[in-house]
Amino acid sequence: MIKIFKNFILFNILGIICICFGNSVFAAGKVVLYSAHKQSIIDAMVPRFEKKTGIKAEVIKAGSGDIINRANAERSNPQADVIWSIGGEQLEASSDILENYTPAGYDKIESAFKVGKNWLPYTAIVNVFIVNTNLLKPSQFPRTWWDLARPDFKGKISSARADKSGSSYMQLATVLTIYKDNGWDVYRPILKNFVLSGSSSAVPRFVNDGEASVGVTLEDNAYKYVSGGGPVKIVYPEDGTVAAPDGIALVKNGPNSSNGKRFIDWALSKETQNFLVQKMGRRPIRKDVSASGDLPPLSAFKVVPYDFSWSASNKDLFRKKWNNILIGD
Repeated sequence: MIKIFKNFILFNILGIICICFGNSVFAAGKVVLYSAHKQSIIDAMVPRFEKKTGIKAEVIKAGSGDIINRANAERSNPQADVIWSIGGEQLEASSDILENYTPAGYDKIESAFKVGKNWLPYTAIVNVFIVNTNLLKPSQFPRTWWDLARPDFKGKISSARADKSGSSYMQLATVLTIYKDNGWDVYRPILKNFVLSGSSSAVPRFVNDGEASVGVTLEDNAYKYVSGGGPVKIVYPEDGTVAAPDGIALVKNGPNSSNGKRFIDWALSKETQNFLVQKMGRRPIRKDVSASGDLPPLSAFKVVPYDFSWSASNKDLFRKKWNNILIGD
């Protein structure tokens, strides 16, 4: 009888604790993710994480620029735990709102991708052209960035906005990197040929559907339509392209930081990186994970070095100039 009474008291005490601190208990079981990932990747990955860890993932999806602007606006009261898959420039430029974190398996990450201050590489991204093979013959394909300025491509090239999209901004910076002092002279007529989209993931869809002949996009976005059997082909610019990491980062003083670290560990694990390669067409940042056999090795095309610090520090200036060209400076 005494034992039953003690158990009864213990049960009631625990019940009171759960009632009084219920919100904290539930808060400890979740992680809040701000992401510019394609919805299809989010839908594929979040259930895998939740099943693996038992942690509930709440995802706020938006463009890279909107993600980092929101995180900066919340710096005095952070609402996110992790910023997941946005351009390195945005993370580099806002490294003060991020917390340095060394994930499990950090020694397995390729040294070439360890380029960020307070942010980590997530996957390796490559900027490419996607072309519609029903609309263009191989002899008509653009082979260099400069080819995108051809008069016959006027209004036929789909691109995201460099003032909104992290990948599109990197494409602008890639041209400036390759052509140096002549970079803006090369990019100006290219921009004049663009039909701009509000979403970087929509660019290859427009090309696949025949609404554009060419798209400037990320390799994994294009690969989705190639592997799906669409009338499209990936072209790697002969004058060079960037193969650099997009980023993942722990938000400083996030509400569920411990779970944020667990998410980053999971995202950079061998298992998850393999899934990203096999199912999502992404390139891995780990030494012990191979790229998809359907994609050429980095050695098969010209890769130019990319300076994240330079591109981040010039972001406002370059985007302003981009807008001036767009409105006809």
